Amino acid sequence: MSLDTRTPVRKPLHPWLRQVRVAFVPGQQPLPFVNRALDGLRQAFLRLGHIVQEAPDERTDAIFTTAPFGVPLHWRQALLFTARRRFGLAHTPTLYTLMGVTPDELDRRLAYLDRVLRKEPPDPADFAFPGLAPEAYITLVEQGRRGGPILALQRVLQAQAKSIRILLVVGEESAEYVYHFDLVGAYPRSTHVHGENALYDDMALRIVTVLSTRDVTNHQVVPPPIPYEVWRRLSAPEAMCRAARELGKRHFFTRMVRIEELVHVPVVADAVASQYSEGCFATWEPEVDALIATVTGSSRPIEKAEITENELAVIVGVAPDGTGALVRHVDGKRNDPPSSEAVELMDMDRLLPKVTISVNGRRKEVPVVRSKLHGHRGIASYDPQRVEFVPLDPPYYHYLVSCATEAQAIGVKAAFSRSQALRHLDDPRQVVFTVLPGHGVVIAEKWAPDKAPFQLLWEYMDEGALTVDAHVPQGPMWYEQEGARMVLREAPT
Repeated sequence: MSLDTRTPVRKPLHPWLRQVRVAFVPGQQPLPFVNRALDGLRQAFLRLGHIVQEAPDERTDAIFTTAPFGVPLHWRQALLFTARRRFGLAHTPTLYTLMGVTPDELDRRLAYLDRVLRKEPPDPADFAFPGLAPEAYITLVEQGRRGGPILALQRVLQAQAKSIRILLVVGEESAEYVYHFDLVGAYPRSTHVHGENALYDDMALRIVTVLSTRDVTNHQVVPPPIPYEVWRRLSAPEAMCRAARELGKRHFFTRMVRIEELVHVPVVADAVASQYSEGCFATWEPEVDALIATVTGSSRPIEKAEITENELAVIVGVAPDGTGALVRHVDGKRNDPPSSEAVELMDMDRLLPKVTISVNGRRKEVPVVRSKLHGHRGIASYDPQRVEFVPLDPPYYHYLVSCATEAQAIGVKAAFSRSQALRHLDDPRQVVFTVLPGHGVVIAEKWAPDKAPFQLLWEYMDEGALTVDAHVPQGPMWYEQEGARMVLREAPT
């Protein structure tokens, strides 16, 4: 039985929210209703018990500024690159940029993008937006065809404003609704349905959710390294490379986003990674009691559908403080850090049972989950006889969390810990998944005789037992029976 997460009268909050400190530094003169939204957001933070500072300092969690819609901002004016110097800070607070657009203008922009994204082949001239690089059309087409015109518009606005987190205020005299844009392409909305104060409270709570968690990418290398001759005998690395090709044939991974293809900024590496790849995956290697996982795409360009052994890392645990994964290097090959979801991939096994398998004639105890796949995709439907959906805790559907965070790892771990298919070894369902709103899907595969790692997944995709879709829900969602299948349903936002 799946949990119905449709919006209740009062939205459930995450239990780990904390008090935050924010500062407001308006940029170019915004539209009057954006000024009103800025003040409404300021009052919401105060109403909810947070601290609004006169100016940013070393304790500031976030800075809010403004930028005009569709107008490029020079990088020397962008707080993403200048806040530390301007305010004498040792760190860069999370930056949010508010910009305003009328409903009619937004509809026109989205209709235009919808039209030009359908052209085959695409015309670069259709994507020659002010301030963007000549080759920006490559990323805009790829992103737009993955997530629709709203995602293409999001990338345009992020590149023009030189800001990753955009609060797009849609209205005329006052805000009617607000889109929350981020790095992975989320676009949930805060709405005016329950009144103006409720809209600003919802905005503030979504932002506090982001600020209350921490990154878990402080990975640690532990001894001893794995000799290359041992690495060569392992079966998982070759299986990972094969899985990458098979998933690539099925278009599970999209082309990585390269910032330099969107906008030419000389100091981008000082403020944000130059690129990021979408998705990661890992499988268990019994011979070394470790997860063999893909490496991060933020350190260098990586196409997940075409990996080699140099795009693989060995994860053996989670750091005691939970801030990263424990990694063993392999002598004789490149050793980059694992994907940002490494903690999530490793930690989800802690609350699940073990199984015993035969490894080269020996009995070996291993995690019940053999392989794990994380991608910026949704699941449109599935066969409940062969696949299980496990919902997240209710707050995750209303106040979204992001990748590489402790909050996401906690949510994924809790969801899979409730899986009946994983907890009961006689359950015939071999694949289990959950959906992170605004982000994507996490899929787990059990051990199956005579199957390669991930083979069940690509076979289920081919057979229609698991229907992968480009659309990712942005809020409350659930699955309902429709004939012999469970079909995605979403609450209006």
